[in-house]
Amino acid sequence: MKRILLVLALFVPATLPQAQTVEELVRFAVIGDNGTGDEGQYALGRQMATSRGQFPYDLVLMLGDNLYRRASPQEYASAFERPYAALLEGGVKFVAVLGNHDSPESVRYPQWNMNGQRYFAFTRGPVRFFALDTNVLDAAQLAWLERALTESEQPWKIAYFHHPLYSNGKRHGSNVELRVRLEPLFVRHGVQVVFAGHDHFYERLKPQKGITHFVSGAGGQLRRGGVERSETSAAVFDSDLSFMLIEIDRQALRFRAVSRTGAEVDSGTIPRQPST
Repeated sequence: MKRILLVLALFVPATLPQAQTVEELVRFAVIGDNGTGDEGQYALGRQMATSRGQFPYDLVLMLGDNLYRRASPQEYASAFERPYAALLEGGVKFVAVLGNHDSPESVRYPQWNMNGQRYFAFTRGPVRFFALDTNVLDAAQLAWLERALTESEQPWKIAYFHHPLYSNGKRHGSNVELRVRLEPLFVRHGVQVVFAGHDHFYERLKPQKGITHFVSGAGGQLRRGGVERSETSAAVFDSDLSFMLIEIDRQALRFRAVSRTGAEVDSGTIPRQPST
């Protein structure tokens, strides 16, 4: 009973500020490297639908490698539309970024809500999301990101993309080149949380320069034992597929990582840092 109450307390913010409204509470899921079309992906999709019964989210961030084979109507059906049919029928909106296995033309696939753009931003309640294309991080994208971050007035700024700036993965690990180019912008403009995939496990990093980084790349592919724990690791799960559930209000972000079986493998709260 104590365990159940703790979980409910994590996801039912009973002490929100008086000015809090429904529109200021954002709930979403996060998946990465999911587009295999294999039974594991389908099983995780069913668990995501089950979790929605207790945690009613209406948005899913997709961190890239959304399809592992060349995009086609058949691949979209087998590796996206059918695995997540219950969520799509329930009105859940998926918003993707491209991974290194994704076809460039997928930016026009309507169910991924990229609207033909490799990178873009959108707002939900108190959150401004910045969706980036780390396959080609060119000068135009960096200039756009600087402007978009500068203009954002939301109390939360969250970036998501495919290649992690920090990861203890044995196969890929941290992309230092991207870190050198992106981290100064994130720090300067108050990005608090970053989601990435590419490495096929779950990892939460200890805050780096005030930013919490998550690797959530086990939505369909798993690299069992694929992470080398280090002093930067806050939590690691690399023994099964997983996804994340997130809840944000103006004061805090609450997260939970969930396995294919529905087990909670990590959870916590990130208070919003005051603007500088």
